[in-house]
Amino acid sequence: MSLAALLNLRDEPALVVGGGAVALRRARTLLDAGLRVTVVAPDLHPDFRALPVRAERRPYRPADLEGVRVAVAATDSEDVNDAVTGDARAAGVLVNHAGDAARGTLRFPAAVERGGVQVAVSTGRELPMLAQALRERIAALLPEPGTVDGWAARREEALGLPFAARESALEALRADIRVAFGLPVAGTAGGAA
Repeated sequence: MSLAALLNLRDEPALVVGGGAVALRRARTLLDAGLRVTVVAPDLHPDFRALPVRAERRPYRPADLEGVRVAVAATDSEDVNDAVTGDARAAGVLVNHAGDAARGTLRFPAAVERGGVQVAVSTGRELPMLAQALRERIAALLPEPGTVDGWAARREEALGLPFAARESALEALRADIRVAFGLPVAGTAGGAA
């Protein structure tokens, strides 16, 4: 069983060990989340040149993990990936083992974000194609950013009302959201505001 969580790691240091296509995808994921990424590998995919990463063309060293919050082991060598993962775990660093996710402490789910709503899907096993299909289906269900902004504004306005009016306004908002997703409205009272 895994802990599902969204972590705010903006401006935190991250290490990607490996220079191939998988390392490139992981580096992009970390950059999209706002982390500062260092890539260590003897050879780098040419697309790394277009990314704002610090690249060091050399083999991995355990000292590369000093001060790092997140590490990714994404080489084509199982031995190197195992070494990075073991060193990171020993140092208390969140680590993704790209070749065998179960060996690490961090998995990258299939994620979609629109209008401030972020949904992440993990199958809990090695079925990335299922997670990707679910992500695509969920993306089709997400409301447009303007709709989410409107709902958020209604909630903020409702929270400033006297108790009875607040509860009524929040219940109306809850009902509108449920209708937008084709869900039944009856019996929704008592949900979190």
